[in-house]
Amino acid sequence: MAKNGLVIYILLISLLLDQTTSHTSKFKARKHSKRRVKEKDGDLKTQVEKLWREVNALKEMQALQTVCLRGTKFHKKCYLALEGLKHFHEANEDCISRGGTLVVPRSSDEINAVRDYGKRSLPGVNEFWLGINDMVTEGKFVDINGVVISFLNWDHAQPNGGKRENCVLFSQSAQGKWSDEVCRSSKRYICEFTIP
Repeated sequence: MAKNGLVIYILLISLLLDQTTSHTSKFKARKHSKRRVKEKDGDLKTQVEKLWREVNALKEMQALQTVCLRGTKFHKKCYLALEGLKHFHEANEDCISRGGTLVVPRSSDEINAVRDYGKRSLPGVNEFWLGINDMVTEGKFVDINGVVISFLNWDHAQPNGGKRENCVLFSQSAQGKWSDEVCRSSKRYICEFTIP
C-alpha cells in the first residue's frame, strides 16, 4: 500500500511538473508574443512619426513654392517683399512666423539679386531691413541666428551709429550698400526662405 501511495505520489508530482512546465512555456510564449506586439507597435509608431515628418516637409516645400511664386528665387533661396512698415524686431518676427528670416545677402551676387527684386517689388522704396545687427557686441555684426557675418557691403563711412544704431539697412540708392540704423525705425522689409 505504501508502494502504491509512493507511485501515486510520484505520478502526481510528474503531472504537476509537466503542467507547470507547460504553463511556464505558455506564459513565456504569451510574454514573447506581447513583446512582438510591442515591437510592432513601436515600429508602427516610428513609421507614423516618419510619415508625419514627410508630410510636414512636403507642406513646407509647398509653402516655399508658393512663396517663390509670389516672390523670386535665387539659387537656394526665395525672397518675398512684404507690405507695411515695421521696426526691425517686428519685421523679423513676421518673417519667422512665415517660416523665414529677414534677408541676409551673403555675396555680391545675392546683393544684386536682392537689389533687382527690391526695385521690382518695392518701387519707390529706397531702403529696407536686413537680418543683420550688432546688438550683443558693438561692431560685431551677426545674422538673426547669431552667426558672424563674413560678407560685408558697407556704404562709405558706415557703420557710424555706435551703440545707438544696431540694425542694418539695405540702400537701393547706394546700389545695395549697407548702413546702420536705430532698430526702432519703421522700414519696409524682405523675408528670405531657404530651399532645401
